Amino acid sequence: MAAILLDIDGVLHVSGEPIPGSAAAVRRLRDAGHRLRFITNNTTQPRRALAQQLREFGVDVADEELQTTPTAAARALRGKRVLALTMAAIIEDLDGVELVGWNADAVLVGGADETDETGRVFSYTNLSRAFHELEDGAELYCLHRNRWWQTKHGPLLDAGVFVAGLEYAASTHATVLGKPSSAYFEAALEALDADATQAWMVGDDIESDVRGAQRHGMRTILVRTGKFRPDAVEASGVRPDGIVSSLAFLPEWLEENGA
Repeated sequence: MAAILLDIDGVLHVSGEPIPGSAAAVRRLRDAGHRLRFITNNTTQPRRALAQQLREFGVDVADEELQTTPTAAARALRGKRVLALTMAAIIEDLDGVELVGWNADAVLVGGADETDETGRVFSYTNLSRAFHELEDGAELYCLHRNRWWQTKHGPLLDAGVFVAGLEYAASTHATVLGKPSSAYFEAALEALDADATQAWMVGDDIESDVRGAQRHGMRTILVRTGKFRPDAVEASGVRPDGIVSSLAFLPEWLEENGA
């Protein structure tokens, strides 16, 4: 049986609205003996809240099966003084990180959300503060550098634009802690005791999910929900191993293709 990494936003739900058939598909994958790991670039909820939300959708998932970018940041930045431009809700997951307003060792940029908090976090004052810390020698990290994400109201700008702006202004390069970084995929595979060549990544983002996983040696499935855009797939030059209408159709696809 396969080791399967499942993206969350755009695969299991969009803006908190479950995608039909996704919870049942997770149950069928487990019943078939597949090992599952839920991985996400979500930066708006702590892991415990995100796992609870999925359970309310009917998805069978334990907190420990869910890998988030804030928990990855906690591992990477433990013991450092960090200026964090993130949503307040994820602070509880930054265990062991010293959060400061100045004299930082690192600047951490999180993701945007659908509330007014995004405007406060990524205000001109905060971005300028981050720029000054980078000029003084702080390292730049980001939970992800997504350009946009899909909501029930349509696509919204994400924090990747702020990461790019800080890189440009400070003549530096950000270390990405979430997808598509190889370290993030490797951590998920280690949790499943799986080899990349025998694992599948299932996602809606042709860049972060599919291209990133392929670079790590994994096979990939793209779903036609969430961020999926046919023109983006064609323009990317990336070819997933399979494309399904939604997660609901994944169990049949895997069975038909001997996975």
